[in-house]
Amino acid sequence: MRRARRTKILATLGPASENPEMIAKLFEAGVDVFRLNMSHLPRERLKERVEMIRSVEARFKRPIAILADLQGPKLRVGAFEGDSAMLEPGQSFTLDADKAPGTKNRVHLPHPEILSSLEPGHTVLIDDGKLRLRVKSVKQGSATTSVEVAGKISNRKGVSLPDTTIPVAAMTDKDRSDLEAALDAGVDWIALSFVQRPEDVAEVKKVARGRALVMSKLEKPQAITRLDEIMEISDAVMVARGDLGVEMPLEKVPGIQKRIIRAARRLGKPVVVATQMLESMITSPVPTRAEVSDVATAVYDGADAVMLSAESASGEYPVDAVATMSRIAEEVEQDQNYWSIMRTLNAEPEATGSDAIAAASHQIADTLNIKTVAAWTFSGSTAFRIARERPNSTVLALTPSQNTARRLALVWGVHPIRTKDASDIDDMAFRACKFALREEYSRIGDRVIVVAGMPFGTPGATNMVRIAFVNQEHAAQA
Repeated sequence: MRRARRTKILATLGPASENPEMIAKLFEAGVDVFRLNMSHLPRERLKERVEMIRSVEARFKRPIAILADLQGPKLRVGAFEGDSAMLEPGQSFTLDADKAPGTKNRVHLPHPEILSSLEPGHTVLIDDGKLRLRVKSVKQGSATTSVEVAGKISNRKGVSLPDTTIPVAAMTDKDRSDLEAALDAGVDWIALSFVQRPEDVAEVKKVARGRALVMSKLEKPQAITRLDEIMEISDAVMVARGDLGVEMPLEKVPGIQKRIIRAARRLGKPVVVATQMLESMITSPVPTRAEVSDVATAVYDGADAVMLSAESASGEYPVDAVATMSRIAEEVEQDQNYWSIMRTLNAEPEATGSDAIAAASHQIADTLNIKTVAAWTFSGSTAFRIARERPNSTVLALTPSQNTARRLALVWGVHPIRTKDASDIDDMAFRACKFALREEYSRIGDRVIVVAGMPFGTPGATNMVRIAFVNQEHAAQA
């Protein structure tokens, strides 16, 4: 099933979409990657969800990627007398280690690592930023704050700390168990929440050991401060705009989104834009004009994928939301300005053989108006590097690895196909043309660019580019 767009779509599964029939409908509507949110999915049901997706994959004979999104630490205040309290502007309010029920003057903060890290002047946000406190003083086991934005505070509301780097790992005990369950179930990507430092990502990659690739969710100001280091070690990144918009001024988020997308494109690593993209479609069959523009902006910037959360997990119109997002991406990619923007934002090739070959294939495709680049790849790296160039051509990724084919379903412009490895150069060219014809990306008489590494089956050895012609013999075997 070929897509009429290069930008990929992630959809979150949930109560509105967690059965095989709906998963199939979502895939037909345009989903390339399914997200399993471990904040709401018990690990005991994880394997069942993966098997549902794999059954749809077998039915449509197309690789589908699965992303397991780890919950990460949940920082919350304790409970209150009467379940809540009303805070007044300018009053003092204390966060402490006392487990007694909270009052209008204090509450238990069951996170000693926060109390030991807060400093005077730091901001503390409660309940997704609805309340804002400013730390005035700290001592052993407590922090006294001044209420800047007042309101009602109630039991176990979330705490955000935009100014504070907390000495806590991105993975909790729950996340470690969920990670092992996800790897055992055979997911393709792991999304890591609460990333503050590159060491957080390294911990997950050490456990994964290549069984799945790791996507860093960029949702904290501390991660933006160390963006280059985090992106270098990550396999992909997600612009998690919801939490970013809580911990940073909202007006800064669009600029940060563009900065992350450009950095990811420069490195040739997939980047996903997420949160509230078609939020109104949770309850409405049509989006707002602003939401359409928001999705279009991410596509114009060259994001690899755009993501649906509650729209597909619990919304009333999950299939409509996917179809709408797909139509927006298709329309943007047909706009005459789209490709000029792609060329303007392209990064210079790195000084490697793989990048030189990827850049050459892009130039050849542009010069000869060739619409298909067939990349023979074992690890997926060849397809990643070609996609980095954002060619005005479909990238057919031909790989003997099912895992690689699934992972590449996330990558911009890549149409992955699992097939046996090529036996020689002629076989490589012949089957590239055959698949290009069969998948309807090329017609008889068209040319196909073939990219590969010699010797065959050697990861990271991309060193050859060839032009092949599609003919009747290919049609006979397609």
